[in-house]
Amino acid sequence: MPLSMADLGEQFLIKKIAGNEEVRRFLENLGFVSGAQVTLVSKISGNVIVQIKESRVAVSREMAQKIIV
Repeated sequence: MPLSMADLGEQFLIKKIAGNEEVRRFLENLGFVSGAQVTLVSKISGNVIVQIKESRVAVSREMAQKIIV
């Protein structure tokens, strides 16, 4: 399921990053790689804030749709 549909407060493992090469590289630089653990902290209008690798990162709805957990 896409990260944008995940429940608040739950931990997930990233299974896959969809999208073109530029999008995948951008998300990879933020720490979103297959096998990484993410926790959904907040969700506002589809945009999400996640805890990943000791950091909190805000991701737009479009980008969150490309992160499969």
